[in-house]
Amino acid sequence: MPYRRERCRDRGQVAIEYLGFVPILLLVGMAGLQIGVVAYAAEQAGTAARAGARAASLQPGSAQQACSEAVSGGLDVHCEEAPQGDSVEVTANVRIPSIVPFWKFGTAQKTATMPLDHKAQGAPAP
Repeated sequence: MPYRRERCRDRGQVAIEYLGFVPILLLVGMAGLQIGVVAYAAEQAGTAARAGARAASLQPGSAQQACSEAVSGGLDVHCEEAPQGDSVEVTANVRIPSIVPFWKFGTAQKTATMPLDHKAQGAPAP
C-alpha cells in the first residue's frame, strides 16, 4: 500500500521540471540565432565595403549608394569614403539586428581599400 501512495504524490513532477527548463532552452536557441545574425551582418558589412570601394575608385562620392545596393534589404548600412593618395578607403557600418528584445548589439564595421582608376577619372596614370 505505501508504494501506491508515493506514486500518486509524484504525478505531474516531470511536467513541472519541463516547464522550468523551457526558458533555458528558449534562451539558448535565441542566443544561437543571434550569433548567426551577428555573423551575417559582419559578412554584409564586408560586402558593402568592397562594393563601395570599387564604386569610389571609379567615381569619387558614389560609395554610399553602392554600399546600400550591395546589402540585403533589411539591413541599415552607412559608408564613409576617405581618399588615401592613389587609393580610396571605404568603411561600412551595418547595424546588427537584435533577435533578443531590448538588447542592442551595435554595428559590424569593415573596411576595404581600392586603387583609384585614373582612366575612369580622365587623368593620366602616374
